[in-house]
Amino acid sequence: MDTFALLNIIALGALAGTITGLTIGYAAKRQKPVWSSMTDRDKWLNIALVLFFSAVFIGSLLWYAMA
Repeated sequence: MDTFALLNIIALGALAGTITGLTIGYAAKRQKPVWSSMTDRDKWLNIALVLFFSAVFIGSLLWYAMA
């Protein structure tokens, strides 16, 4: 796999993970319009959701590209 394909997988996985994580955080009513009005727990939960789903999407895209 070349470098360009790997960078595309990372970028698309991070984008899809961010969208999914923030959407789930919004649907769970854990997001506010202003970052400073959120509690620390809600902030960490949103960050964890974004990181988790980014890793899932990057892993699944890598698996698909290697197959």
